[in-house]
Amino acid sequence: MKIQKLFLLAVTTMGLAFFCTSCGPSAKRGAVLGGLIGAGAGTIIGHQSGRPLEGAAIGGAVGAGAGGLLGGARDDERHAQERRHHDHRDHRDRRYDDRDNRRY
Repeated sequence: MKIQKLFLLAVTTMGLAFFCTSCGPSAKRGAVLGGLIGAGAGTIIGHQSGRPLEGAAIGGAVGAGAGGLLGGARDDERHAQERRHHDHRDHRDRRYDDRDNRRY
């Protein structure tokens, strides 16, 4: 039973890692850092209860998920900011093109 739980946690953690490979750079970085920090914290907490491997697996999965979500939000914010910048630049370029194409 213990091995099945540990295997399930490992597969879940790997699934989160593979899921985040299609994300932006901040989501990937957040998932990796969150997973490492979560695994370290989970090992320490799990050691206190006599289950350091389970604690590391749970902490790593939770940390990777949280880091991926936060990094994904940062990527979305950056994409929206770039979109606003490009829209503003396109509008400005059209205004100058209209002025240059007028007939006098």
